[in-house]
Amino acid sequence: MLNRISILSTRPLETALLEAAKAKDITIDIVSLIDTSPAQTPGLKEEIDKVIKQPASVVFTSMNAVTTVASYINGHKPNWNIFCIGNTTRQLAAKHFGEQSIHTVGNNASELANKMIGDKSVKQVVFFCGDQRREELPGKLRQNGITVQEVIVYHTISTPHKIDKAYDGILFFSPSAVQSFFYANAVAPETVLFAIGQTTADAIKSFTNNTIVESDKPGKEELVKRMFQFFKK
Repeated sequence: MLNRISILSTRPLETALLEAAKAKDITIDIVSLIDTSPAQTPGLKEEIDKVIKQPASVVFTSMNAVTTVASYINGHKPNWNIFCIGNTTRQLAAKHFGEQSIHTVGNNASELANKMIGDKSVKQVVFFCGDQRREELPGKLRQNGITVQEVIVYHTISTPHKIDKAYDGILFFSPSAVQSFFYANAVAPETVLFAIGQTTADAIKSFTNNTIVESDKPGKEELVKRMFQFFKK
């Protein structure tokens, strides 16, 4: 009998993905290592309401930001051009703000920034983000003369857990989860680490020399598929 492959996912996965893994003799345990909470800063509601009521170029690089901002809409249909990361974040933005509002999609923050810089009509943007957002996108935009108004709409909370089990592979979906994991754990040399994108892969490299396999496209499903391919399942 073949040995089952044992995987740790640091973020919840859809039942369909867990079932697909099970059919391939792969067991996936889920341990969430970060939590998020909507920001409660004074004046935030007024700031978001102001952006909702005017035409704007808006940037989302996380589904948490989309969900939080969507809770402020109250029936308004914002006149926005949305620039966002592909897959889940894009789908959520289309669901809440309308398919017609999706202007440009990138596979990661750096690619999205390059596309925005190449679009000469983009002069200023509102970037809805978390308190631990990465510098790639806003930094690049500002260096190229685009005004960025950052609105922090959620907080990322690290929730480290000691993991006692040895895994064949670990799925990481953000640099924050990487930091939370390595705060309380080390990995066996043979454990393969799967990263949803380059920034997550770079975060892993700062903690370990283990094999890192990066997803070709953003999205939880894509990373799980990449893991299936790696283990030839």
